[in-house]
Amino acid sequence: MFGYVTIAAGALSPERQARYRACYCGLCHELHRRYGLRGRMTLSFDMTFLYLLLTSLYEPEEHETTARCLPHPFKPHTYMTNDLCGYCCDMNVVLAYYKGLDDWQDDRSLPGRAQAALLKRAYREVSAAYPQTCATIERCLKEIAALEARGEPSPDGAANLTAEMLGAIYRYGDGLWAPTLARVGEGLGRFVYLMDAYEDLPGDLRRNRYNPLGAYGERKDYETFVKDSLTLLIAESTDAFETLPLVKDMDILRNILYAGCWARYEQIRARRDRKRGVPTPKSGKKPAHKEDGA
Repeated sequence: MFGYVTIAAGALSPERQARYRACYCGLCHELHRRYGLRGRMTLSFDMTFLYLLLTSLYEPEEHETTARCLPHPFKPHTYMTNDLCGYCCDMNVVLAYYKGLDDWQDDRSLPGRAQAALLKRAYREVSAAYPQTCATIERCLKEIAALEARGEPSPDGAANLTAEMLGAIYRYGDGLWAPTLARVGEGLGRFVYLMDAYEDLPGDLRRNRYNPLGAYGERKDYETFVKDSLTLLIAESTDAFETLPLVKDMDILRNILYAGCWARYEQIRARRDRKRGVPTPKSGKKPAHKEDGA
């Protein structure tokens, strides 16, 4: 579930990349402060988007600090924290805890089991602070596991549960914009579930494991079907996002939703095209097969 909601770095200026890194590093420092090294090890790009989104919406006072740390031992770096940082860190721990459990249950992954064990106490602390959100996440993951165990042929059920789960995380507080934030998370949840299935399908087929796209992989229009489906799903998120009264960091937030979320897809598609011998168009040149009326 991790790794899809990130920036397209090449489309941002060095200054805006630095702003993104400051937010990412802020989460890292807060995870370490709250949960020690075990917390810092759970850091993902996905929660950086939520952190930026909530910061832009609610505009809390920010605190920038420069420091050295283990990942940056020689050159001081800037990191930004605010009152919303802790919530994003807590939700990051919850998702990392359940990812470890899922890896252990699905693949008997020893690293996954170790991760869940290390985070169990931290998860209990977060669950006590956010019981309703954590209960929703736990229920959704159990229902997803049940759907996958019985080989549900359609991805819709599990995608909708993933949407409900991320919607609960994005629904910060009970204010006016909480329902809209939830819709942003729901659209991302469906997008991420389908993207994950798309990435995993070849490996799952080789290992004879369940994949919600397994019944679609032989379609002649499979690639078009997946691309169109992902486009519709991310549009649910972007449509809700554009109704929020945001100003700060809009260039970074739009970069993530409109370009960064597609980065992994483009990498996967390019890799599979190379394996099939499909030529990759060179930069600045039109593909030979493209008809433009010239």
